[in-house]
Amino acid sequence: MSNRRIRKHDSAISKKAKQRLFRLTIPIIVTMTILSASATWATSAQNSLINTQPHPELIGQSRTMTAAALASGNQITLNGRTLSGAWLQERGTDGQVKTHLSDGAIRQFIGVDFLSSNDAARQPIEWFSSNQALVLATRLLKGHRYLDITNFAQTAGWQLQANGNILAIAIPPAQVKNIRQSQQPSGVSHPPFRSARIVLDLDRPVPWQLSQGLPINRPVDSDGPTTQATTPLNREWVVILEGTADPALIQQYAPPRSRPNLPKQLEPLIRQLQVVNNRTLISLSVPFGMSPQIITLPNPNRLVIDLRPDALVQRDINWAAGLRWRQQLVNLGTERFPIVWLDINPRQAGLTLKPISSETNTQTGTAPLIQMAQQSSVVAAINGGYFNRNNRLPLGAIRRDGQWLSGPILNRGAIAWNDSGQFYFGRLTLQETLIAANNQRLPILFLNSGYVQSGIARYTSSWGTSYTPLTDNEILVIVQNNRVTNQLPGGKAGQTAVPIPQDGYLLTLRANATNTASQLPIGTAVSITSTTNSAEFNRYPHIMGAGPLLVKNNQIVLDAQSEKFSKAFSRQKAVRSGICTTASGSLMIAAVHNRAGGLGPTLAEHAQLMKNIGCVNALNLDGGSSTSLYLGGQLLDRSPNTAARVHNGIGVFLQQQ
Repeated sequence: MSNRRIRKHDSAISKKAKQRLFRLTIPIIVTMTILSASATWATSAQNSLINTQPHPELIGQSRTMTAAALASGNQITLNGRTLSGAWLQERGTDGQVKTHLSDGAIRQFIGVDFLSSNDAARQPIEWFSSNQALVLATRLLKGHRYLDITNFAQTAGWQLQANGNILAIAIPPAQVKNIRQSQQPSGVSHPPFRSARIVLDLDRPVPWQLSQGLPINRPVDSDGPTTQATTPLNREWVVILEGTADPALIQQYAPPRSRPNLPKQLEPLIRQLQVVNNRTLISLSVPFGMSPQIITLPNPNRLVIDLRPDALVQRDINWAAGLRWRQQLVNLGTERFPIVWLDINPRQAGLTLKPISSETNTQTGTAPLIQMAQQSSVVAAINGGYFNRNNRLPLGAIRRDGQWLSGPILNRGAIAWNDSGQFYFGRLTLQETLIAANNQRLPILFLNSGYVQSGIARYTSSWGTSYTPLTDNEILVIVQNNRVTNQLPGGKAGQTAVPIPQDGYLLTLRANATNTASQLPIGTAVSITSTTNSAEFNRYPHIMGAGPLLVKNNQIVLDAQSEKFSKAFSRQKAVRSGICTTASGSLMIAAVHNRAGGLGPTLAEHAQLMKNIGCVNALNLDGGSSTSLYLGGQLLDRSPNTAARVHNGIGVFLQQQ
């Protein structure tokens, strides 16, 4: 499609969108706090479009660059507004300073769209581009992939200034000249859902961000009958542009002083348009089952917002050696599910996988996966096993470098692996026995676990420096150098922390097991036997438990009841996380979100979806609001403000060569 046709016919928006497979920058939340600050614009700021011809400097194998960084940091100011994003500057072979932004920052804060690519050193992008994509050189460093934006920024008329940890970016303001709306059939198999299109006419290319908000409560007519809503609530999404809107537009989309209890189909798509500190904020009311899909077009400059039930865009990006970022809608019968996953070669030199956690010295704690991943210096990660949100303790197997951080529970599904790229999937039980005087054998039911049942549980220094009773009236037995050295009453739950010895462990006797305290007097010599069932798990230094097990040897083996999951949990339609291996030996970590026009998959659907994307062994991980897929400083599958804090995850470490 030629530029002349784009300029001449507004219908080219639709053609362009189809040509680009409806490419979308996945919604990523941005900080909504607006800082009052002024920016001095470069007098040479250009109003021209981005040059779509690749610059020679932009497409070289930048990962082989040897120049030392002149400056780097993890904060960016965009027209005075402080944002979290990695950047670096270094001197190129031509002696000029080159500025690099992490790909997460350039997608989140500028609205640049990434296109599929097989070359990890070259990332094609679209941002108010015509038919030929611009290609930026990449640089992998310390868990981030950086893009050389030097020529990109110069062409756009940006002003860049490094100051300590902060890269200040001053961008000439744009103006929103007009807003046009239309509705059209969605093209999916759900007749109640229709797609809508909002077109913003702009005077120049403009950075934009997309933020997902909360469900919108419908106003109630005080004079009408009180009825319970039978349809899900709309959700707020906010589009933010670095520029101002015409005052007439602001007035046109000012919120009404009172709004009647309109039928859902008559609710306005644009709730409000306002300009705050030279930024335009457009609040959208998006029907349940739909999401915004955004593309940018040049000549004239337009930002096109499509509200669709099938908004996910297909991508296949060779992000780094041994690591591909993939996403697409996957069919299951008449349903379509958006799946975002990372395809990992576990035999790639320098690439390793390990469990990661929110805290390094204790098993108590939770954090957003994006924070956990950055603290662990991983390049990629997915949320892992279950945990108690109230006391923030693990509920399942976590083993790292041969050390049990938390033991398995309820014979649930688990994945085990080593650093040679070998994996094992199965249902896991840890069998520990305490052997005391006269060969008395006492079963230890749980190890370093937040799961509480009557019986004996064991806590080591991997749990933390101390143990605080989880139930009332426990009896605590201290073992050092294989000998009982003390017995203590636990008292009330949650009140008294008891130190865990570095040269031993702590036993807690709960409920009926308190009767065994007499068999463990001070001075008693004790030993422990420990093995896994299946014994195959013993061979692997790393284990993550969750469940249920979905697929084994290319057969669906889902049996949620045997792993003590409720029937309601099995039937629930929810967002899911999964981990699997393929016939070629690759490892995949995947996030499955709500189906087009509906809710997420059931466990049975999840198992089939994992098979459909190529899994021959697959495990269900913790899901719902915990589901998070991280890559290079960003969440790929959802807005960070919609992701809950998690206890643990599986991290991908990539040593730069």
